[in-house]
Amino acid sequence: MKIALAQLNPKVGDLAGNLDLILAAAYEARDAGADVLVTPELALTGYPPEDLLLRPSFLADCARAIGRLIDEVDGITLVVGHPRASGDERYNTATVIRDGNVLGRYEKMLLPNDEVFDEVRYFSPGAVPLVFDQPGTDGDHRVGVVICEDVWDVEPAAAARDEGAELLLVLNASPYHKAKQDKRHEVVRQRVDENGIPVVYVNMVGGQDELVFDGHSFAMNRAGDVVVQAEPFATTLAYADYLDDDLQLGDVAPECSEEESVYKALVTGVRDYITKNGFPGVLLGLSGGIDSALTLAIAVDALGADRVHAVMMPSRYTADISVDDSRDMIKRLGCQYSEIEIWPVYEAFMAGLAGEFAGTTADTTEENLQARIRGTLLMALSNKGGKLVLTTGNKSEMTTGYATLYGDMAGGFAVLKDVAKTLVYRLSSWRNRTGAFALADVIPERIITRPPSAELRPDQKDQDSLPEYDVLDAILEAYVERNLSRAEIVAQGFLAADVDRVVRLLRINEYKRRQAPVGPRITHRSFGKDWRMPITNGYRD
Repeated sequence: MKIALAQLNPKVGDLAGNLDLILAAAYEARDAGADVLVTPELALTGYPPEDLLLRPSFLADCARAIGRLIDEVDGITLVVGHPRASGDERYNTATVIRDGNVLGRYEKMLLPNDEVFDEVRYFSPGAVPLVFDQPGTDGDHRVGVVICEDVWDVEPAAAARDEGAELLLVLNASPYHKAKQDKRHEVVRQRVDENGIPVVYVNMVGGQDELVFDGHSFAMNRAGDVVVQAEPFATTLAYADYLDDDLQLGDVAPECSEEESVYKALVTGVRDYITKNGFPGVLLGLSGGIDSALTLAIAVDALGADRVHAVMMPSRYTADISVDDSRDMIKRLGCQYSEIEIWPVYEAFMAGLAGEFAGTTADTTEENLQARIRGTLLMALSNKGGKLVLTTGNKSEMTTGYATLYGDMAGGFAVLKDVAKTLVYRLSSWRNRTGAFALADVIPERIITRPPSAELRPDQKDQDSLPEYDVLDAILEAYVERNLSRAEIVAQGFLAADVDRVVRLLRINEYKRRQAPVGPRITHRSFGKDWRMPITNGYRD
C-alpha cells in the first residue's frame, strides 16, 4: 500500500473551501499512485470549530459535504475527519470512504479537556474501534483508525490491535508548542512498542486565531523509527509505503532548531490570521527597539513587504539612534514607512488636562499618555486603510504589566504575546543569520545589543522597573508554564524578593491580559485559552 499523508491547512467554518482542499488532495494522491489518503482531525471544519458545533445548520451542512465526498471520491480510500450528529449526540468522527461506499466510521474515544482543548463541551465519546480492509498489491490489509488524543493513551490503539489491525492511522489537530514533536514521537513510539504495529500520524498545519498547527506529519515503523516525516509549517502531501508488513524508509524532513520552529510558527500565525480574515495587510509601530524590529521582520516574512506599513512615532525622549536604526531596517526590508511626531499631540493633550492635573507631579500618567497617543494614531491609520494593527509586546511584558492598556496594547494581533524577552533576542539573532528567508541580516545589530527602553522619560531602561530578563523569564516559566509555587521557585535558588515581585506583578495585571489581543501560542501555556485566572483573586502563592 501507498499511504498519502494530507498535511492540510483548513479554515475554520469554510466548509466549501475545505472540501475543495480535501478533494484536490485526494485526486493528487490518487494520481501519484496512493491507495489511501488520510486527512487531519476535523479537516472538513478546521480545528477548533468551537460553538459552531452547537448550530444544527452547521452540522447539517457538514453532513451534506461528507455526502459529496462519498459521491465524488473514487479510485482511492479516503479517511476524512469531520463532526457528525447522531440524534442529540455529536461525535468527533473519521469516516472511511471508497468508491461511493462508507467502509466505516470511527468516533473519537478520548476527549481532551485541558490546556487549549474543550472537547467535552462539544462531543460525546465513542466506544467502538474501527478496523477496515484495504486492498493492496499483496492482498487485503487490516487498517485501524484513531483520532489524536486516542493515541496518547493505551486503550484505543490496543482495541484496534485486538480487532486485527496491522497498521494504525492517526488523524490529528495537534497544536504546536516548543518541543512538541519530540513528545509526539515519544508517545507514538510507546504505542508501537505496546502493540507491535506501525503508525501513520497525520497532523494539521496553519494558524487558527491563537493556535498554530505545525503539521510535521510522520510515519513510524515497527522498530519505532521515523521513516517518513513531512516538512513542518508547510501544506504538503507526504507518502509512506507499507510493504512486507511494515512501513518503509521514505523522505524524512530534518528537525528544526527551537529558534527556527518558533519563528516559523510566528510567521504562520501572522500569515493565516491576516489572510484568513481578509485583511489587506498590517500596521505596526516601529520604535527602534528589538520587539518591534522582530515583529516587523516576522510580518514581512509572513506577508511580503508590500503588505506591511511601519510607523515611527518619535517624541522628545526618543533617541536619535532609535530613529536611525528604524530607517536602516526599513531600507533592508523595503516596506512602507511613515514618521509622525507625537510631541505636538502630547502637548495638546496636556494643555487640555492642565486644570485637572494642577498641583500634581509627573508620573506614569504622562508616560502612558504618550503610548496611548501612538495607539490612537495607529488605530486611525488602520481605520482609514483597513490594515490590522500588530502589537509588539512580549510575554515578559504581559506577565508584569509592562505595557500600556489602550496604548502599545492597542491592536488586533499580538505577535510576541507568548515569546519571553530572552527568546526575543535569540529569535532576532537567528533571523539575522538564517538563509531560510529571502533576506538575511534584516535587524540592525545595534537594535539587538542596545539595552531595551520604552523611551517615555529621560534615560529610561526596562531594567529600572523590572528584574533582569534572564531572572524574570526563568521565574515566569516556572510559575506560568510549570505551575510551581512561590516556595518551589525560591527553592531553586531565586531570591525571594524577585519571586514575590514577579508573582505580584503577574497577579495584579490579569485585567490587562484579559483585554489584550490574541497572539500565536508557542509554549504549552500561553496567556490565552490555556490561562484562565480570575481577575478578582485573593490567592497569594
